[in-house]
Amino acid sequence: MGEALAEAQLAASRGERPIAAVAVMGDAMVVRAHDRVEQADDPTAHAVVVALREAARRLGRERLVDVTIFTTIEPCAMCVGALLESDVEALVYALPNTRDGAAGTVVQLSVDFVNGSSGTRRRYPSLTSESSALGYLPLSA
Repeated sequence: MGEALAEAQLAASRGERPIAAVAVMGDAMVVRAHDRVEQADDPTAHAVVVALREAARRLGRERLVDVTIFTTIEPCAMCVGALLESDVEALVYALPNTRDGAAGTVVQLSVDFVNGSSGTRRRYPSLTSESSALGYLPLSA
């Protein structure tokens, strides 16, 4: 999470919202990313989406089944959708997003997801206080 917080500071210094995401596989960091909405004039260039795109490119695959995403704030609906489509293993976030958090704070998009490529139904647990001090959402089957 420290890498994500450092990346958020970089985002703020560049005039972006101080939101960042880090993709980790095992003990290795795959990518650090921050919001690039202003820089790219792209309303979809949220930190989580940027991190997923770059991780998929670096790993050479679209399914990120063994990747955990650490982000500074609970993702929005668009980002949770991208997380589910990429089949990441887990999501860890530092702060709940009371405005548009879609991993349990405002809405829970990740409870019952059908894997489009295989047609299998996967159930994801809701966040609980027992998960950890940070928001933690396992997204793998």
